[in-house]
Amino acid sequence: MSAPGGATLTAAPERRPALLVLADGEVFEGEAAGAPAPVATGEAVFNTALSGYQEVVTDPSYAGQVIAFTYPHIGNYGTNPFDDESGRPFCGGVVVRDLTAEASNWRATEGLEAFLVRHGVPAITGVDTRRLTRHLRDRGAMPCAFGTAAEGDLAAAARAAVGTDGQDLVSSVTTAEPYTRGEGPLRVVAYDFGVKETMLRQLGALATLTVVPASTGPDEALAYEPHGVFLSNGPGDPAALGAQIAAVAGLVGRVPLFGICLGHQILAMALGGRTYKLPFGHHGSNHPVQRLDGGHVEVTSQNHNYAVTSVPGTEVTHVNLNDGVVEGLRSTTAAAFSVQYHPEAGPGPHDARYLFEEFRTLMGGAAGRPGG
Repeated sequence: MSAPGGATLTAAPERRPALLVLADGEVFEGEAAGAPAPVATGEAVFNTALSGYQEVVTDPSYAGQVIAFTYPHIGNYGTNPFDDESGRPFCGGVVVRDLTAEASNWRATEGLEAFLVRHGVPAITGVDTRRLTRHLRDRGAMPCAFGTAAEGDLAAAARAAVGTDGQDLVSSVTTAEPYTRGEGPLRVVAYDFGVKETMLRQLGALATLTVVPASTGPDEALAYEPHGVFLSNGPGDPAALGAQIAAVAGLVGRVPLFGICLGHQILAMALGGRTYKLPFGHHGSNHPVQRLDGGHVEVTSQNHNYAVTSVPGTEVTHVNLNDGVVEGLRSTTAAAFSVQYHPEAGPGPHDARYLFEEFRTLMGGAAGRPGG
């Protein structure tokens, strides 16, 4: 097929009819895309980012979930190796309104659908994602099933599927062995609960990183003699991570700590706080957050289903202006702080990247501490 001027266009592939069925019985029609799968399951959530779909799909925090993109055209600019946030996607699948057949961008090395097929990620296109988003907004995130199987089989699979409640998904995404990244002048131990590449790049400019498995104990982490310890993002229910919470509790007061997303929740629970599940979470790149010190408003990237409440011995530093969720806290008795959102901005705005400099400053003042 040719466009005016003789350019060759890629015809849209022939697709099989497919269905998406939610656990409450709601049914959405579409067409199969990505890796072939008669039945794929996971917890359905929606993401409101207008771009950055590759970073979203490869974010390990989406393990166990099926990502529905609210923006209608996905795949326009293809994919490339630099934008991967992990070695492979961990999400259960992708739901879109219109999966672009041909990418148009000088950075692209592969189309999105070819990328999904190569990584074994099933998808469904042609879905009324506006109706799906409204339904999840009203009823909350819930398990789903999608694919080319019969509606009855998909409905049964959706009812049998589990959400993220009570699930330790960190063990499925963390590194098996420690590894080193970056070449900054400081030393940082980074707990890999599902860490993103953009975080490692930001931290690597400040410090030489030793990235360790999520099961690493506090004394084992301190044996690297770090100036600071970083607690990464990751998937699942923080309340299911008793060993990780205990490890961080064993580090509080012994070395400066900085947590992001799941790392924020784990730090909060290590300090005696609690978490709860949001109805449909925060997934997008345009959430307004107010920095309480001075009142400055930041536009932030977010990806979390759980939030923090009731943390003794801390001060709240940031709040979400949409719903008042705690977005940041700082210990009043130890060198430790964290934020719920994603200052590394992969994808998203860079308003909050100053937090990495705050971590550097905190580590610079750690002289005399164990590991300092």
